[in-house]
Amino acid sequence: MFQVLLLALFLAPGEKSEIKKLIDEAIRRNPEILAAQKKLEAARQRPAMEASLPDPMFSAGYAAVGGPLPGQGLGREPMARLGFMASQTLPAAGKRDLRSRIALKDAGAAEQEYWQVQLSVVARVKTAWHTLHHTYAMLDLVAANRVLTERMLKVAEARYAVGKASQADLLKAQTQFTLLEAKSTKLEQEKHSREAEVNALLTRGLDTPVPQPPEMVGVENTVSLAQLMEQAQGWSPLILREQRNVERTQLALNLARKEGSPDYTVSAGYYNMGTMPPLFEARLDFNLPFFTRARQRAAVAEQASSLEAARRGYQATGNTLMFRIKNDYLMSGASWRLLRIYSTTLIPQATLTVESSMAAYETGQVDFTTLLTNLMTLLDAEQSYHEALMDYHISLVRLEEMTGMQLLEE
Repeated sequence: MFQVLLLALFLAPGEKSEIKKLIDEAIRRNPEILAAQKKLEAARQRPAMEASLPDPMFSAGYAAVGGPLPGQGLGREPMARLGFMASQTLPAAGKRDLRSRIALKDAGAAEQEYWQVQLSVVARVKTAWHTLHHTYAMLDLVAANRVLTERMLKVAEARYAVGKASQADLLKAQTQFTLLEAKSTKLEQEKHSREAEVNALLTRGLDTPVPQPPEMVGVENTVSLAQLMEQAQGWSPLILREQRNVERTQLALNLARKEGSPDYTVSAGYYNMGTMPPLFEARLDFNLPFFTRARQRAAVAEQASSLEAARRGYQATGNTLMFRIKNDYLMSGASWRLLRIYSTTLIPQATLTVESSMAAYETGQVDFTTLLTNLMTLLDAEQSYHEALMDYHISLVRLEEMTGMQLLEE
C-alpha cells in the first residue's frame, strides 16, 4: 500500500516537471536507495532458509572380522557386514515455523526501511530544489536592489556635485552597493553548492548543469493536523518498522521458550551380511536438555527484556514522529501567515515608501539616512518573504516525508 502511495506521489502520469524528473532519476540511481533495495532482497531470502529442514546425512561403511579389508569375514562372522545408513534431524514442533516468521518480520522491517530511505532521499532532493529556488530568487532580489542603489548613488553624486549632499551620503551609498556585491557573491556560492547537492543525490557529476527552478508561489495547505497524524500512524515507515521489530521480538521470545524442546534424529540403515540374512537398523536419537536449562532461562530473560525495549522504542518513535509532525505543521502555518503579511501589506508599503522617499530625496525634502533606511526596510521585507516561502515549502516537504501524503503540487 505504501509503495502505491509513494509512486502516486512522485511519479504522477502526464508531462513531468523538472523536479519530478530529478526525483525519478534519484529513485533509479541513488546508491542509498539501491543499497536498501538489495538489503530488502537479501532479507526476503531468509524465510525460506529458516523454514527448510537440515540436510539429511548419509553414511556408508563396513565391519570386517579377521582383517581390515572390506568383506573380510562377510557371510562367516555375524559381526561382519557391509552397508549404509541415512538419517534426518527433525527440529521440535514449531521451531522452524517460528524461525521462518521471525525472518519474515525482519524482511518486513527491511521493506519499511527501504521505503523510508526513498522518502528521505526524495525529501532531500526537494529540499535542495526549494533552497536552490530561494537562492535564485535572492540573486534576482539583490540585482533589483543594485539597480535601486545605483540610482540612489547617482542621485547622491549629483547632489554632492552641486553641494546639496555631504560626502558621507556618497560614502553610505557606495558602502550599500559594496554590501550588495558581497551578498551576491555569497549567494552564487550557495547556488553552486545546492546544484552540487542535487547532482550528488542523483549520482551525477557534481558539475552537471541543474535547471533553474521555475517561479513558485505559496499554495495554502488544506490538510489538517489530525489527518496528517492519522496518515502517519497507519503508513509511516518509521512506525511500521518499529512495529515489525516488536512483532519479531515477540516471536523470538516464543522461540527461546521452545529451545528447551528436544530435536529428533531419525536414522535407518541396511547391511549386507553375505550368505546370512541382511541386517536392517532403525534408530531414534534426541537430546536431553539436562545442561541447557540455565542457558535457556537466560535466553528467555534476554528476549523478554528485548521485547520490552522494542515496545518502548516503538512508543518513543511514535511520540517523536507526532511531535515532529505537529512542529512542522505549526511552522508551515506560521510561514503561510507571514507570506500573506509580507505579500499583501509590508512589501507594497515598503515599495511605495522607497519610491516616495527617492523622489523626495531628489528634491531635498528628506535626508539620505531616511532614504537608505527605507531601502533597507524594503530589502529586508522582500528577503523575509522569500525566506518564509522557502520555510513553508520545506516544512511541507518534511511533512510529506513523515506521512507519505502529497502536500505540494510540483
